[in-house]
Amino acid sequence: MANTPQARKRIRRNENRAAINGARLSRIRTFVKKVESAIEGGDKSAAADALKAAQPELARGVARGVLHKNTVARKVSRLSKRVAAL
Repeated sequence: MANTPQARKRIRRNENRAAINGARLSRIRTFVKKVESAIEGGDKSAAADALKAAQPELARGVARGVLHKNTVARKVSRLSKRVAAL
C-alpha cells in the first residue's frame, strides 16, 4: 500500500484519469462504430457524414494522449478507403 502522501495522491489521480480516459475511448469507439455500420448498410452519404464526425474525435484522442498518432492515422485511412469504395 502507498505510504507517502504523494503516492496516495497519485493513486487517487490515476483512478480519476482512468475513468476519464475510459469514457473518452468509449466515445471514440462509438463514433467509429457509427461509420462502420453506415458502411455495412451501404449508405455512402451517411458513412461520409459519420466519418467526418469521427475524425475530430479521433484527433482529440491523440491530443489527449489516449491513442497513438499512427494508430489514428491508420484507422482514419482504412475507414476513408472503405467509404470511398462504396
